[in-house]
Amino acid sequence: MRLVDEPAQVQEAVEQTRRRVSELHAELPANGLVVWTAGNVSERVPGTDLFVIKPSGVRYEELTPEAMVVCTLDGNKIEDGTPAELTPSSDTAAHAYVYRHMPEVGGVVHTHSPYACAFSAVYRPIPCVLTMMADEFGGDVPVGPFAIIGDDSIGQGIVETLKDSRSPAVLMGNHGPFTIGKNANAAVKAAVMVEEVAKTVAIAESLGEPRPIAQEHIDVLYDRYQNVYGQGQAGSGSEA
Repeated sequence: MRLVDEPAQVQEAVEQTRRRVSELHAELPANGLVVWTAGNVSERVPGTDLFVIKPSGVRYEELTPEAMVVCTLDGNKIEDGTPAELTPSSDTAAHAYVYRHMPEVGGVVHTHSPYACAFSAVYRPIPCVLTMMADEFGGDVPVGPFAIIGDDSIGQGIVETLKDSRSPAVLMGNHGPFTIGKNANAAVKAAVMVEEVAKTVAIAESLGEPRPIAQEHIDVLYDRYQNVYGQGQAGSGSEA
């Protein structure tokens, strides 16, 4: 597939998505979620069977819209003018699997944020002991299975773990957090929030035994935040 053969509106949608994905990558190091070249953001190109993702092994300060890689939902890079030496992220197959099997998802993020990774290393869900967690995740943040990097095994684990969960985040065993959202911005927000709650819960556990929030209260908090909170845009910010 060649991007130049696609209609003008598709080409414009791709370029807009590349700009958004490039800009959103800056949020990962800014929030202490990645080091060096680890982690990635992707977003589905609206109205197409394409998505945009970070190139593999490129430093964050070197990322530009032009460096973002465009792929089909099979995870194959398309001919779009990106330099041939820029290959897509090693997690591309996982992102592609999520997009194919969760059509409501428009953005996927992977980070190596330390507190969330610590929970994944010991295969422990992050328990819902904070109202922020009830708001954002609708309960515990679940743990997914161990999976080898490079094929769609990680994607399968993400989909299987989240299919019956309200959480937009999963802690893949021995690996780290993957988050999903209606777009890349929402998935990045979930990545920031999952690290924040992982850190807070870890601190709380060092002080004593955190008290879980009752399920009926979780349900009320989640419904309020997702459907009432904010200025006409559910889940648009923090509790303030």
